[in-house]
Amino acid sequence: MDVRAQISMVFHLDKCIGCHTCSIACKNIWTDRKGAEYMWWNNVETKPGTGYPSKWEEQDIYKGGWEKSGDGIKLKGAGKGKGLLNIFHNPHLPLIDDYYEPFTYKYLDLIESGDMDDQPTARPVSLITGRPIDIKMGPNWDDDLSGTPDYARHDPNLGNLSAAEQEAMFQLERMAFFYLPRICNHCLNPACVASCPSGALYKRGEDGIVLINQSVCRAWRMCVTACPYKKTYYNWNTGKSEKCILCYPRIEAGFAPACMHSCVGRIRYLGVILYDADQIHTVASSEEHHLVQAQLSLLLDPDDPVVIKHAQKNGIPDSTIKAAQDSPTYKFVKKWGLALPLHPEFRTLPMLFYVPPLLPVMANLKESTQKVEQQKNLDPISKVWSDNWLYDTSTEELWGTIEQARFPLKYMANLFSAGDEELVKDKLKKLMAVRLYRRWKTVGDVSQEKANKALAEVGYTGKLANQIYYLTSLAKFDDRFVIPASHREQAIEMLDFAGDAKGSTGFGFKDATAERGL
Repeated sequence: MDVRAQISMVFHLDKCIGCHTCSIACKNIWTDRKGAEYMWWNNVETKPGTGYPSKWEEQDIYKGGWEKSGDGIKLKGAGKGKGLLNIFHNPHLPLIDDYYEPFTYKYLDLIESGDMDDQPTARPVSLITGRPIDIKMGPNWDDDLSGTPDYARHDPNLGNLSAAEQEAMFQLERMAFFYLPRICNHCLNPACVASCPSGALYKRGEDGIVLINQSVCRAWRMCVTACPYKKTYYNWNTGKSEKCILCYPRIEAGFAPACMHSCVGRIRYLGVILYDADQIHTVASSEEHHLVQAQLSLLLDPDDPVVIKHAQKNGIPDSTIKAAQDSPTYKFVKKWGLALPLHPEFRTLPMLFYVPPLLPVMANLKESTQKVEQQKNLDPISKVWSDNWLYDTSTEELWGTIEQARFPLKYMANLFSAGDEELVKDKLKKLMAVRLYRRWKTVGDVSQEKANKALAEVGYTGKLANQIYYLTSLAKFDDRFVIPASHREQAIEMLDFAGDAKGSTGFGFKDATAERGL
């Protein structure tokens, strides 16, 4: 057992209000430089939608991530052979138009224009070429545009939904969308690290954060192709690749990353998770329908004496083990079973997990239809907003209602469970059970018997439901962000190690991952 420590994150999607405060906080600190104008290390997408860059989930286009090959895995669009063949021309890179061409406005035209018959305007100009452009795309261009033919209906996750299911999602009275914040997942099996010909990418031994050594980077951009989440970027001014660094200078000082510290909805949680590095290859090579459960099996119980013994043997400080025991991410992901990884079929084993959105659920459709039929003589507003339209509070109707939620289980499964609808349904049932329990406690419109029955069906107790409610709704800063103490001696060792590794890889593609302790 090779026990390692990994900084992990959980985003609670039912709490995200799409304010983009996280994106702006990151932009102001890290990507406000020339050449980084189009980069959004943190971005918030509207789902359904095509995302940023456009259709980043379509690996038939971008060839990101890993694919199963025999008993193992191989990179889809990078690696020794493919990398060398495409090193001077890579057909799988996203173009600037897939992001957007960064622009500003010639505001001086408004101030310095002379007398004229028409109102002066500030023309948009490209921040890359300096020339006037016609704006066709921008950051978060499809924000809130659920249901539009240009964006929402082109969401790759709709691909295996029937025409009837898709149309149901876009009916006006059922239309809904949710926000999907994204940062680098700092994966356990990062495709970007494996693809780099220069060996510039590495995974920090003390906390698992994936970084790019700027002095080693030679801008081959294989990392851009290999990352299936498209969270590495090319800086056209410096000629280097860049990516989210999880604000590691802030973490080392005991502060939460900027995007998490500034989050208005308090949807973000950060903590340490211990995992068994010996099992990474086996887990990443699992059959697609076993990937999520296999990844969860990697995550170790930080209170297990055997795990603690191996962690200490591997040099993990006691303070980090204590942080893992108090970690909110471990509770959401493993202890409570509420969070799932985004697109586990990419096989990178991401360490950013999402609590799927429960959203306002619909009533039983048959009952709702009958209700509307009974109110044909009422005005349209009364028809739609009739009593009990949103959901029935009886447990008999509860689980059926989840299956008929505003977002089909199949859509949510395409995002979070490699197509396993039962896995998503299990998380939604747990969320609904806690909601029913709290309605009994605070509102009283659900009987105690029904609330307890709902908890029992998902294997929860009232005490556990209260713990979930507290961490979801009432948690203080130190509850949401459990940051391990920084050990300067480790940081210095890592700096020395990175210095020794310079030039250790190149066209020979030495095993840089082994050298970096992956």
